[in-house]
Amino acid sequence: MADVGCAGVLVSDIFCGPMDDLPREGQLLAIDAIEPGAGGCAANVAIGLAKQGITVELAGCVGTDSSATSLLNSLEDDSVGCSHVTTTDEYPTSKTVILVVAGQDRRYIHTFGANKAFAIEHIDRNWIQDLKVFYLGGLLILPAIDLEELGALLRHCRQNDVVTVVDVVVPQDSAGADDVKSILPEIDYFLPNDDEAAVITGETDPLDQLQAFSQYGANTVVVTLGENGSVATRDGRFWRAPAFSVDLVDPSGSGDAFTAGFIAGIVNGSDMADVLRRANAYGASAARALGTTGSLFTVDEVCTFLADNPKEVEEWT
Repeated sequence: MADVGCAGVLVSDIFCGPMDDLPREGQLLAIDAIEPGAGGCAANVAIGLAKQGITVELAGCVGTDSSATSLLNSLEDDSVGCSHVTTTDEYPTSKTVILVVAGQDRRYIHTFGANKAFAIEHIDRNWIQDLKVFYLGGLLILPAIDLEELGALLRHCRQNDVVTVVDVVVPQDSAGADDVKSILPEIDYFLPNDDEAAVITGETDPLDQLQAFSQYGANTVVVTLGENGSVATRDGRFWRAPAFSVDLVDPSGSGDAFTAGFIAGIVNGSDMADVLRRANAYGASAARALGTTGSLFTVDEVCTFLADNPKEVEEWT
């Protein structure tokens, strides 16, 4: 039986680089690494939890192609249970090619694929009610996720003492951003980044964003701020946690790693300050190598890193 269930976006990733520059037309560019692996927020968070010694199972949707087989094999190699992953012959498995150029932001070539088919009906309630934590990754970019059905599922979790964690990906056209406000009271922990929070709330200052989320009826909200760490609020209390410095190679997956560290803190029964410290440290660990999960801390490594890098978390009301 798993402690945590992760549901949402699953992707077969291919990372290319780092390279000094993109190839010219007709040029063959030799690089040091082309790394295939599992990606998408649900997969990344699940792998991060497994690396911290937490039993985790995954729910999502893949195609019936060879990419699905390699994706699921990769996940199982990382000790992620995949028995709740469903398949569809309507779409191929989602894929992303990530081009990493030194000194530049990443470039993505992506097909959303089978994630289009993933719906609440694919999440087994009998499975959910035996978990400690249920995580949904990619709210708003999963077109088949109905918010009313999601609300009912979240209430089922609450009735069975299952803690819920939800993050969001706001589409470029901001479609559905306003609708997410209606679901916030049903979510135990809501984890947007500051850009996503700005689209939903209309506020640019992270503390104003937290205040706005509280006014919408949210329970606990954590806004991640990249190199500026994270802020959180619950029941009129506020926290600000500084970021950790590491040798930066590729920041892909740092937000998902933050979520994995955060959920691990919840499972371990830590207080908010310790949860945020662990989450910030775990998010930083993802940036130390190419890809989303290859450099994530193990449970012993994150404990050692935190002991060696003490950070004070500010708290106020």
